[in-house]
Amino acid sequence: MNGAPASNLPIRISRSRPRAACLNIILCALTWLALVSAPSSPVFADMAQAIAAYKAGDFPTAAREFKRAAEGGNVQAQNNLGAMYDKGLGVPRDHAEAAKWFRAAAENGHAMAQSNLGIMFATGRGLAQNPEEAVTWFRKAAAQGVLLAQFNMGLSYERGDGVEQDFGEAARWYRMAAEEGHAKSQNNLGLAYENGRGVTQDNDKAVMWYRKAAAQGLTIAQSNLARLLISK
Repeated sequence: MNGAPASNLPIRISRSRPRAACLNIILCALTWLALVSAPSSPVFADMAQAIAAYKAGDFPTAAREFKRAAEGGNVQAQNNLGAMYDKGLGVPRDHAEAAKWFRAAAENGHAMAQSNLGIMFATGRGLAQNPEEAVTWFRKAAAQGVLLAQFNMGLSYERGDGVEQDFGEAARWYRMAAEEGHAKSQNNLGLAYENGRGVTQDNDKAVMWYRKAAAQGLTIAQSNLARLLISK
C-alpha cells in the first residue's frame, strides 16, 4: 500500500465527484469467539480467566492467561494475544510479536487471525509490507465470511494494492459484505453506484446503500447521503 492507513477513519475524496467521501481504512480487531475447548481442559480454564480479566480491565492478567492458552495451541487465544500485543494492552506494544501470534492462528485456519495477518502485511506492522501477501490472507478470511476481510478485498481491488486494479471486483467484494450489513462496505458500494465505477451508474441505488450505512451511524455515509439528496 502507499503508506499505512491511519486509525481514525481517513477520508478519500472521489475524483469524479469531488465531495463524495470513500472510506479508506484497514482495521485490526480483537474479537471474542466461542470457547471450543472442553470445560475440564486447562486451556479452557486459561481462556475463561483471560476473558474475565479482559472484561474487568485487568489486561496484564488477560495477556498472561491468553499466552498460556496460546502456547497450548488454542488458536482463539493466539489471535487475541496477537491483538493485545498490537494494541499494547497488558504487554508492551510489539508488532512483530503480534504478527507472530496472528500467523500461528492464521496458519491453522482461524478466520479473524487471517484477516489480522493480512492487515499486518498491508500496513507493514511487525513484518515487511507486502500487499500481495496481504491479499492472500484477506482472501482466506473473506472466504470464511469475515466481513472486514471482504471489505479489505474490495479496497485492495479498488486501489490496485496487491492485485490488478479492478473496480468490478471491488464492487463485488463490497456488495458481499454490504449485503451482510457491513456499514463501510455499504458506503463504498454507494459511492461505486454514484460514480459508476465497476457498476452501472445509478443514483437511486447509491442513495439506498448510503441510507443503509447512515442508519448504522456511519458519519461519512450520512454526509454522502445528504449531499446526494440535496443535489437531486
